[in-house]
Parts: sequence; C-alpha cells; structure tokens
Amino acid sequence: MPPTFEELKKMTVAQLREMASGIEHEALKGYTQLNKEHLIVAMCTALGIETRVKHEVVGLDKRAIKSRIGALKKKRDAALQKHDHAGIKDTRRRIHRLKRKIHKATH
Repeated sequence: MPPTFEELKKMTVAQLREMASGIEHEALKGYTQLNKEHLIVAMCTALGIETRVKHEVVGLDKRAIKSRIGALKKKRDAALQKHDHAGIKDTRRRIHRLKRKIHKATH
C-alpha cells in the first residue's frame, strides 16, 4: 500500500530517496539530485497519490448551506441597491455564520 501525501511530508530526504530508488518511473529520474519538495511531488506522480489534501465536511449538508449563502448574497445585493444598512449588516452576519459553520465541520 503506497504512503499518503502526509506520510511522505513527514519523511526525511534520505528516507524519500531510499524509497525512490526502488521505484522505476519517469518522474523519479535523477531523484538523488532533487530536494525534498520536488522529490515529494515526483513520488506522488509516480505512485498516483493526490498532492492536494481534500477536506471533507462532516455532519452537514454543504450543498444546502451553499445554496442558502447564494440566496443571502442576492438579498445582500438588493439591500446594497436600496442603501438599507440594517439589511446589509444582517445578511452579511448570516452569510458569515453559515461560512463559519461549514469551516468548523471541515476535517
């Protein structure tokens, strides 16, 4: 089982080079000359590992919250056109709270 991106980041350059020596792939040619950052990217390419860590929202319906945020943004824009400062403030606070809710549920 190949290591994850996070596991590769925790390894030393010597460990990464030792692992790269056993892998035959075009991306790892000249692995002895690569620094840690470039070596990790090359290893991820060779092993088919995602270099970007995906965050998942747990316990919430993110799509529903995003649609509520979209509706609130339209409401905010309407309040901006009317120069309704109380309405602007209220909708901005609600948008902020929903975004924070998503952020807190992200792992």
